Amino acid sequence: MTDASSPRHIVSVDDAPDRVERRSIVIDATTSAIFDMLADPSRHHEFDGSGTVRASRDSAPERLSEGAKFGMDMKLVVPYRMTNEVVEFVENETIAWRHLGGHIWRYRLDEIDGGTKVTEEFDWRTAKAPPFLKLTGAPSRNATSIEKTLVRIAALVGPDATR
Repeated sequence: MTDASSPRHIVSVDDAPDRVERRSIVIDATTSAIFDMLADPSRHHEFDGSGTVRASRDSAPERLSEGAKFGMDMKLVVPYRMTNEVVEFVENETIAWRHLGGHIWRYRLDEIDGGTKVTEEFDWRTAKAPPFLKLTGAPSRNATSIEKTLVRIAALVGPDATR
């Protein structure tokens, strides 16, 4: 486990429930700066660590909210489109969405000394086909992607942000 107080160091969270991949990072940025980026679907391709998110669809709202639906252009071997629905939304604290597979991508933000602790989760407890996800290695692959995503978020909103 890595020191959570060091920016850009990922922490594997040991207390995650079964069928939840969870990682955290501390970023020297405000919760609002991070949340604003997460709530803007046009920016999701910038911080996606999986390499599958290409762009938000024209029909996506400028800012997400509870119940909002937003489409994304994706590519995993072949291009495809995905529609997500925001299922949890607490301004500057929590945002989560799911798509037709039923699993949830969740971000939790906690203001702490020195910045914001950002926790991302791939929650597949509600997945419609958990055996398929397990068989294809999605949980471990997504855990790796989460770590890359958190580092990208830090690079985009932290003190060394290039945007």
